[in-house]
Amino acid sequence: MKAKERHHLKENELAHSLAATREFVDARRGQLAGLVIVVLLVVAGIFGITMWRSQGNVAAEQALANAMVTMNARVIPPSATAETPGDVPAAATIGAEGSYPSEVAKLNAAAPKLKAAADAYPDTEPGITARYHYASALAALGKSDEAVASFDDVIKRAGTDTLYGRMSRLGKADTQMRAGKLDEAITTWKELAASNDETLPKDAILMELGHAYVAKGNQAEAKKTFTQVVDEHPTSPYTAEARMELESLKG
Repeated sequence: MKAKERHHLKENELAHSLAATREFVDARRGQLAGLVIVVLLVVAGIFGITMWRSQGNVAAEQALANAMVTMNARVIPPSATAETPGDVPAAATIGAEGSYPSEVAKLNAAAPKLKAAADAYPDTEPGITARYHYASALAALGKSDEAVASFDDVIKRAGTDTLYGRMSRLGKADTQMRAGKLDEAITTWKELAASNDETLPKDAILMELGHAYVAKGNQAEAKKTFTQVVDEHPTSPYTAEARMELESLKG
């Protein structure tokens, strides 16, 4: 076939294809227009959700930052007497601006702000962070039941395999232990010790579990737990302490 004839055939094929495409578009012009509108609406919706989430995160981060300013404020106890005549007590020197006379006063001021940030943005990262610090503040204030409930909320929202999820599990166990709720603390420490999460400090967890057994008066389980530290974590900085605890229990 000559080159001229081949070129003519290609032109005919192109013309036929263009004509067929034009007929397809003309026949379905209404459907295609509707499809375009649907696509545009979907894109607009995705853009709107993205912008809304972005604005929400900014507001959540601002709320967390405001609360953390109080949480990280200095504690400057008021002086009982001035060191030299004319001296002003330390807290009064700065007018208590950005400082608190005691840790308890600071935590009592920070806790409502942390809770407000957590409640306003519960499932955002700043909100979860605020909830964790709120739980920690409650624990430090001796409000163990509320602290444990808040730690549980962080675990539920963040998941057990996240930083704040892990920290909340440890905080929960420590809070239960300090509150004297030994059975609950032992249960939580045992769950942590049995976890497959390799990022958890298993040697430290076992030591706390052993201490909980000692406080409970269960010497058999305490010996078993401290022995586990020695056998399974020979290079741990807790191994020497575990050996001392074993010697003490033998005595």
